[in-house]
Amino acid sequence: MNRALHVGVIYSRVRVEEKWIFNALEQRGVTYDLLDDRTIYFDLQNPAPWKKYAAVLERSISFGRGLYAVKVLNAMGIPTVNTAAVAETCGDKLATSAALAKAGIPQPRILAAFSTESALQAIEELGYPVVLKPVVGSWGRMVSKVNDRDAAEALLEHKETLGSYQHTIYYIQEYVEKPGRDIRVFVVGDEAIAAIYRKSEHWITNTARGASGENCPITPELSDICLKAAQAVGGGVLAIDVFEHPERGLEVNEINHTMEFHTSYPITGVDIPGKLVDYFLKVAQGEIKVI
Repeated sequence: MNRALHVGVIYSRVRVEEKWIFNALEQRGVTYDLLDDRTIYFDLQNPAPWKKYAAVLERSISFGRGLYAVKVLNAMGIPTVNTAAVAETCGDKLATSAALAKAGIPQPRILAAFSTESALQAIEELGYPVVLKPVVGSWGRMVSKVNDRDAAEALLEHKETLGSYQHTIYYIQEYVEKPGRDIRVFVVGDEAIAAIYRKSEHWITNTARGASGENCPITPELSDICLKAAQAVGGGVLAIDVFEHPERGLEVNEINHTMEFHTSYPITGVDIPGKLVDYFLKVAQGEIKVI
């Protein structure tokens, strides 16, 4: 029934998630083009070649490539999932935390600083241990637990010498004593569709770092906080990481705008790629306005 639709999918590599997405598009009879982010280019004065797409799904591994591709496409009037505004917010941890704070969404305490001196002062105000994160990054890379002043001074000096301005935007997060797990919740539009516990003996609970997954029931409380968090960053198709604080309850840690689900789809039994594609097609058909 969707053969009149012509959509695009921007990707970096065809991973298992992309294969599932392509299969869902084919099952729905949709014409789609594969758009390799290493080979595509844009003529900003000539958007005509891109106007054939009713919408474009962004699945880049590279945050920068994906962000700037959807920035250009949105400027051309082409709907994307997710939008540039959502990608820009979710791809930057400090921007995400600021949006959550503005909306009053519970999250661990966050301090931000812009010099090694002020960062050290902020760390000591928060109290050891703290977690130091890069503002841009994924898969738990370059995330450090800082246990004392000596470690703080060494890490801050190291980050200062890395050269990128992003490494001197210091994102300092309260360390939360998790119960050996966190929760990843998948939100599509106005529904929390699936969730998993990510369990690990290590304090970092990313599945990319070896954590194991287990199905997590979506309680009304969990659904409520995740839908509010999704709305705070602009909505769409999102993976929301949630902590279970021992005293304060559920708190949002991070939000991912180009979600991976190779572990979660088999564990939960929920058709995550199918629900993602159904939402994408509603955007393409104009049933959901995103820009």
